[in-house]
Amino acid sequence: MPFLVLLFVVVPLVELYAILQVGGLIGAGPTIALLIVDSIAGALLLRWQGRAAWRQFRAATAAGKVPAREVLDGALLLFGGTLLLTPGFVTDALGLALMIPPFRALVRRSLLGGVAKRMMGPAAIPGGMAYRAGSARWNARPSRQGPAGAHDEDIVDSTAHDIDQDQLP
Repeated sequence: MPFLVLLFVVVPLVELYAILQVGGLIGAGPTIALLIVDSIAGALLLRWQGRAAWRQFRAATAAGKVPAREVLDGALLLFGGTLLLTPGFVTDALGLALMIPPFRALVRRSLLGGVAKRMMGPAAIPGGMAYRAGSARWNARPSRQGPAGAHDEDIVDSTAHDIDQDQLP
C-alpha cells in the first residue's frame, strides 16, 4: 500500500511541482515543447538501448549461458523507457539514468544483492531441521511445533503398507 501511495500520489505531485517550476522559469510553451521532445528522445534512446540489450541476450543464449544479467537489464530498460515516456522531469531523469549502462549495472547489483539476501535467509523443515546461511550443516533440534502451528495432539502416528491391487475387494 505505501508503494501505491508513493506511485499514484507522491510522484505525480512532485512531477506537477517540477513542471510548474520549469514553466515559471521558461514559460508554458517551451515547457510543453521540452516535455514532448524529452519523450521522443526517450523513445529513441529506449529503442537503441533495447536493441543492444537484445543482442547481448541472444549472444548469452547462443553461448549457452543463463542470460540472467541480460534479462534484468532488459527489464530495467523497459522500466526506464516507461519513465521516459511518462510526462515529467523527475521521472525522465530517473528513466534517463536507467538508460546509462554503468548506472543500470549499479541498480542491477543492488537488486541482485537484495534478492540474494532474501534467498540466503534461514531455512527450516517442519519437524525441527534448520539451516542458516553461512552455516556448514543442518541442525537437528526437535520442535514442539510443526507446520502452521501443529501441536503434539494433532500428530497421527501411522504405518504405511503396500497393497496389491488384486487383493482389494
